[in-house]
Amino acid sequence: MIDVEQAITEVHHEEWSRIVASLTRRFGDLDIAEEAAAEAFATAVERWPSDGVPPNPGAWLTTTANRKAIDRIRRESKRDDKQQEAQLTYDDEPAEPLGAIDDDRLRLIFTCCHPALAPETRVALTLRLVGGLTVPQIARAYLAQEAAMGKRITRAKAKIKAARIPYRVPSGEDLPVRVAGVLTVLFLIFNEGYLATGEDTDPVRPDLTAEVIRLTRLIRGLLPEDGEVVGLLALMLLTEARRPARVSAGGELVALEDQDRGSWDQTMITEGHRLVRARLAAGVAPGRYQLLAAINAVHTDARDFRDTDWSQVVALYDQLFRLDPTPIIALNRAVAVAELDGAEVALVAVDRLRDSLAGYHAFHATRADLLRRIGRSQEARSAYDLAIELAGNTAETAYLSRRRDQLGRRSPAN
Repeated sequence: MIDVEQAITEVHHEEWSRIVASLTRRFGDLDIAEEAAAEAFATAVERWPSDGVPPNPGAWLTTTANRKAIDRIRRESKRDDKQQEAQLTYDDEPAEPLGAIDDDRLRLIFTCCHPALAPETRVALTLRLVGGLTVPQIARAYLAQEAAMGKRITRAKAKIKAARIPYRVPSGEDLPVRVAGVLTVLFLIFNEGYLATGEDTDPVRPDLTAEVIRLTRLIRGLLPEDGEVVGLLALMLLTEARRPARVSAGGELVALEDQDRGSWDQTMITEGHRLVRARLAAGVAPGRYQLLAAINAVHTDARDFRDTDWSQVVALYDQLFRLDPTPIIALNRAVAVAELDGAEVALVAVDRLRDSLAGYHAFHATRADLLRRIGRSQEARSAYDLAIELAGNTAETAYLSRRRDQLGRRSPAN
C-alpha cells in the first residue's frame, strides 16, 4: 500500500523546482508561481489520501498549479495589468545559437541569482524557489529569525518584479560575469542537500544534490572552458560519490574514516578524477572549487583512510587558504593537520579560531574530537554538547551524541 504522506514528500522533492520554474516562465511572476505551486501541493495533501496518488503525480501537480495560478489572476480586478506586467519579465525570444540552454530551472536560478540582489538574498531565494526548502528551514540554516527570513524572500521577489529582471539565462559577455554568483549559490544548495538541516527532513536530500549537479552540467555546456565551473562539477561528483556510505541504516552520520569505500559510486569518482586531471593539465592557476575538487580527489583516491596522502591534502589547503583565507578553510586544514602532525598540534590551530567560529557547530565538533584524542574527556564532553546544540542535521546529531556518550565508557584513543 502506498504511503501517501511519503509519496507527497518525495514528489515535492522531485517536482517543486520544475513546477515553480514552468509557472514562472508562463506567468512571469515569482509570487504567482510560488503560491500556485504551494496551493497545488496543499490540494494534494487534502485529496490524495482519499482519491489515491495519481499515476503521474508531477503532471497532476503541474496541471493543478496552472489552474490555481489562472484562478488567482481571474480573481484580481487588475487582470489586464497583471498580464501586461507579466509580459515584461517573460522571455519569449528564441535561444541564441550559443544561447542559452532552454531549461526552465536554469533560467530560474539565474533570475534568483541576479546581481541586483544582495548575495545572502540570492541564496535564500534560490533555496526557496529552486531547492524547495521552507522558510523555517532556511532561517534555521542561516541562524536567522523566521519572520526576518520570510521578509527577505518577499522583498527579493518584489525587487525582481520592480526592476523587471528578465527570466532568462544571460548570454555572450554577460554570462561569465554572472556565473560566479550562480556557482556560489549552487554550491550552498548542494551542501544543503548533502547534509540537510531541520528535524523534519531527511538527513540527506539526493534529489537536491542530483538537481544541482544537473544544473552545473548545463552551465558547463555554456562555459566549457571555465575552470571553476569544471571544478565545481568535479567537487560535487566526488562528494556525491560518497553519499551511499555517509549515513548508517540507523540514521547516523558515518565519518570518512569509517565509511565502506566499496559502496562509493566509482562512476562518479572516475568522472570527477578525469575533470580534476584535465584542469591540472590546463596549466592555469586553480580557483577555489578546483582546489576543493583536488582535495576530494586525494580522499577518493585512497583505498583506505590510512592510505590518504595527508601531506598533499594539507598542501592543497595551504594553497586554498592563500586564495580564500576564511576561518572555515583554516578549520578544515586543521583536521588534515591532525592526521599528519597529531591532535595536539591541530588543537592549537583550532583554538585560534574560537572567536570567529563560536556559533559554528563543526568548530565545536572538531575541537571535541581533538580533545577526545588527547585524553581531555571532560572538555571534550562540553565541546560535544555545544556541537549537538548547534547542529541542524539529525544524522550528525546522532553521531555526535554517540561519540559524547562513549567518553565515559572507554579510554580515549591517542
